[in-house]
Amino acid sequence: MVTTKAGHLTTESLRDVLVLQQRELHERLAQAYVPRHTASSPPPTDDLIRVILGPRRAGKSFFAIHWLRQMGPFAYLNLDDERLPDLSDFNAVLPILDDLYHGARHLLIDEVQNLPRWELLANRLQRQGYRLVLTGSNAHLLSRELATHLTGRHVPVLIFPFSLAEYLSTLSQRPTSAETLAHCRQYAQRGGFPEPLLKQLVGPDYLLTLLRSILYKDIVRRYNLRHPSGLDNLAVYLLSNIGCEYSLTRLTEMAESRSVHTVDKYLRALEEAFLVFSLPRFSWKVRAQARSNKKIYAIDNGLATTAGFRFGAGIGRLYENLVAIQLRRGELQGQQRVFFWKNVQQEEVDFVVRRGTDVAQLIQVSADITDPRTRQREVRALLKAARELNCDNLLVLTEDRDQAEEVSWMDLRGSIRYMPLWKWLSQGI
Repeated sequence: MVTTKAGHLTTESLRDVLVLQQRELHERLAQAYVPRHTASSPPPTDDLIRVILGPRRAGKSFFAIHWLRQMGPFAYLNLDDERLPDLSDFNAVLPILDDLYHGARHLLIDEVQNLPRWELLANRLQRQGYRLVLTGSNAHLLSRELATHLTGRHVPVLIFPFSLAEYLSTLSQRPTSAETLAHCRQYAQRGGFPEPLLKQLVGPDYLLTLLRSILYKDIVRRYNLRHPSGLDNLAVYLLSNIGCEYSLTRLTEMAESRSVHTVDKYLRALEEAFLVFSLPRFSWKVRAQARSNKKIYAIDNGLATTAGFRFGAGIGRLYENLVAIQLRRGELQGQQRVFFWKNVQQEEVDFVVRRGTDVAQLIQVSADITDPRTRQREVRALLKAARELNCDNLLVLTEDRDQAEEVSWMDLRGSIRYMPLWKWLSQGI
């Protein structure tokens, strides 16, 4: 007998659920698969636990099952299944999986954070000789428990919604440069969640449903929030203001909350659920950095446009968010730290990329720099930041300009590389 919070689930009923999950697995294995460029590592040959992290519906489990099939037979358990209530005795599951999958020693557990004390189970299964692949949609919950309980015995794998390169790989034929630019504009509006793209779903319904699912499954239900309307208001506000600075005081007003601490908790939960992420303002002083406003970005442009992005801000803000996402991938993989720069004259550089102790690159994003005033503003900020941060790797991402240029402003001089955004996104970081 398997006891659950809701009552009792018999062994026969549990087996029925796992049989249905097995059928669903076979159906998914028969579907067309788009290889993920951002997670192209070969199948593992060691016994380390692989933990696949990323937003809900970004394709984690689809990547995992096609990754695992290269290793041979594997068993599958989906814990994000309403037919499978919270289990208090996982030992009843293993014999059924062993029978259904003929003793397979590779095991994929989907949305593992839904199982209480899952990290202890993972340790035990690894000791028993299972090769584990786990997926999860909560960054902080998993990272905290991974660091505490799986130290040195796991490898994280990051899966985001489709990058532009993956988006283009879904097309029937390789596009020309002009066609790629058009696709980049479309990608900036629609975002990269796989299912709407592969199934040609039109309209906002899918992404609105996904947003509700992230808010209520991954946050409200997990943290048992009594008044979720504040969280909902905060999420819509942040997604509608990508690329903008925020303060907790301002967010408290938008969430109609009396407590800065509550709003800070909401914000952290939204970030943990891979819905949004923050960029700090660059400073060599840690305390000054902590006191400064941060900028907010969405994990996917489609969520931002669906939630009510202010189109008056123009395509440039959407392009900026695409760059933020690409840089965020590298940051989560430990390649770099990412900031924005702003001086006392309120001049800004969109992205400061720091590797180790050095500032490696300064990046501006400007869809159209044909206006001399726009070009001068971007160049002036880059040259000032370059002198302050001792960095000569200056990049401006635009829609179509592709050249290097020597620039100057007053006594400042430097070389700037202009590159089409689609080319930069296609080649990766």
